[in-house]
Amino acid sequence: MDESLLMALIQTIKANKELMRVLDILDENQFQEYYIGAGAIVQNIWNKATEKPINYGVTDIDIIYFDSKDLSEKAEELKASSIIELFEYETLKLDIKNEARVHLWYKNKFGYDIPPYSSLEEAIDSWPTTATAIGVRRNSNDWIIYAPFGVNDIFDLRLVPNNRLITKEIYENKVNKWKKKWPELKSEVWNYNKVPIKYPEPLSIMIK
Repeated sequence: MDESLLMALIQTIKANKELMRVLDILDENQFQEYYIGAGAIVQNIWNKATEKPINYGVTDIDIIYFDSKDLSEKAEELKASSIIELFEYETLKLDIKNEARVHLWYKNKFGYDIPPYSSLEEAIDSWPTTATAIGVRRNSNDWIIYAPFGVNDIFDLRLVPNNRLITKEIYENKVNKWKKKWPELKSEVWNYNKVPIKYPEPLSIMIK
């Protein structure tokens, strides 16, 4: 993976006070197995590239974790509350989800069943586009980035469908929604060829 782009990704995140505040508080409270994923990360890059305000279009910060021991909705709510209580105020909404229980509600929301995820990384592998399939966390000076398709498409403002889970309709709806906010985005048409996973392991980058 292009190290210069990874550094640019981290530097862009570090310039975002809201994102850094979330990362700082999670780090201070020793949360280690989580990711901030998708929109809050990717749209940060899009905004810098298109000279928009840093949090333009960002509706929430997605925090994902994995707990297969308790798949109840109540447990997820308690976990979310325990994290939210760490914050004295919220500039952006925190959306906290246990990826181990996504299969329990997915059909009600999208109309079809999916198998359970076995890890956070497997969940990210299935996210709608190669650009938005990304998770970032920070443990002290160690930045952990999981980007199975790399980060080039993020910086190229390029949307490529990842059909491992979603349908053509879901992909096209997301593309249309994003292009209304970022018309500079370039999108590929839906196809059924799976984009190969290039980086199956999280990358660790130390920055003091």
